[in-house]
Amino acid sequence: MEPWRYSTEGISIALRVTPRGGRDDIDGIETLANGRSVVKVRVRAIAEGGEANRAVTELLAKALGVPKARVKLLSGATSRLKQVAVAGDPKGLGETLRKLTAAGPNQKTKD
Repeated sequence: MEPWRYSTEGISIALRVTPRGGRDDIDGIETLANGRSVVKVRVRAIAEGGEANRAVTELLAKALGVPKARVKLLSGATSRLKQVAVAGDPKGLGETLRKLTAAGPNQKTKD
């Protein structure tokens, strides 16, 4: 099951965020213990003062090819589990997310 839902305005994505994750990246899809699917995201930013949330919205905007203003945090501002809305063409956004999550993390060497 995909961790995003379609609407007429765009998509809503369930995320599990790892702040201070060493890099900004989308690591694929994970199934939580309760059976819920989430997109795994890691960011370099710390989880203080909204820095990690800002980094997540910027990462998603860049990865999905939409302006940052189209990515909104719906819930989970102080939690690792977040719900994010992305405005735009739902079908196109879903296809892009499918490709990003199927690829898993980019194969990068540690600096």
